[in-house]
This record gives sequence, structure tokens and C-alpha cells, in this order.
Amino acid sequence: MRAEGYLFAGVAAFFGVTGAMYGWLAAEPAGTVALTVSFLMSGLVALFCWTQHTKRGDRLQDRTDIPIADGAGPLDFFAPHSLFPVLCALGAALFGLGVVFGLWLVLIGFGVLIPAAVGFVFQYGQRRP
Repeated sequence: MRAEGYLFAGVAAFFGVTGAMYGWLAAEPAGTVALTVSFLMSGLVALFCWTQHTKRGDRLQDRTDIPIADGAGPLDFFAPHSLFPVLCALGAALFGLGVVFGLWLVLIGFGVLIPAAVGFVFQYGQRRP
């Protein structure tokens, strides 16, 4: 994950410098906000990749001194079936439609999205690796 961390750190640096220059020269708030949000999102991905690298070390794909056969077998645990992704998508769609059509739909979307996201995150919280 080290290479991915450096890649997204470079993307974050690009958006940070571009956003600062754009905000200073253009004085237009929408583009400045979009570049700032892009900087924050790519910085978050870079931070995630870097913490995963420091926590787990080099992956098999990152090392050149091992044979390909050492990477065979199951990679990780993947959920076999779950309704939580569908509920998250439904809540996000209702939330987005609520921005267009009214506060009542935003509240319904928020009411569907939050429990679905919590369930999605914690559905296998008790599972041991």
C-alpha cells in the first residue's frame, strides 16, 4: 500500500496547490470548494493507504523476492450476502432526491441511510480474523 499512498499523496498535493492558486487568483467560491473537497478526499485515501501499510507492512504484491505461488489461496474475508449495500444506496438516492424535492425526503433518506451505514460497518464486527 506504500505505492498507493504515495500516489494519492501526490494527487492530494496537486489538488491542494491547484486549489490554493485557484482560490487566490480566481476568487470564485464554487471551484475553490470543489478543489478543496478533492484535496480532502484524496488526502483521506492517502492517509488510509499509509496507515494500512504501517499496520500490515508490505503486501505480497509489493515484494520482488518471493515466488508467485506464495500469493495463492484466499485473500481475505468477503461477505457472502448482505442487504446493507442496497439499503445504503436507497438511502443515498432518497437523500439526493430530497435535496431536489424537499426536506421531508431528505429526512426519510437520512433515516434510511444512517442505520444502513451503521449496519454495513458493524455487520461482521464480532468476526475474528
